[in-house]
Amino acid sequence: MQPSHPQLAVSAAIFRQGRILLVRRARSPAKGIYSLPGGRVEFGETLHAALHREVDEETALKIEIIGFAGWREVVPGTIAEGHYLIMSFAARWTSGEPVLNEELDDFRWLAPDAPDDLKLTAGLQEVIASARRLIEA
Repeated sequence: MQPSHPQLAVSAAIFRQGRILLVRRARSPAKGIYSLPGGRVEFGETLHAALHREVDEETALKIEIIGFAGWREVVPGTIAEGHYLIMSFAARWTSGEPVLNEELDDFRWLAPDAPDDLKLTAGLQEVIASARRLIEA
């Protein structure tokens, strides 16, 4: 059962040697859709702490957060039943190799402008472009 109020979430546009990490969701919402690793912010948790925790839980990667890359809003009736405000951050890979948890079933390191042939979450290309500008600055 979904809460009756919006939920705050974070995601990471992780870059490694000029490529970005995309992960495919193994469950609803967004099953079969590629997106950025991330998830809900817990009560009392900072956005950066939540981002490090979610990336570690979903992929086992360690990252350096570079800056805020943008936000997306997911409302009921789109890809989810809940209402989410997702704060996305540009990040650099620092260590580890992807080890996916049960929420994900695939990952790909891709050129930032290459994922056109994949089924992506809405607004993802804009977030990736914004994150890329931060990484390259």
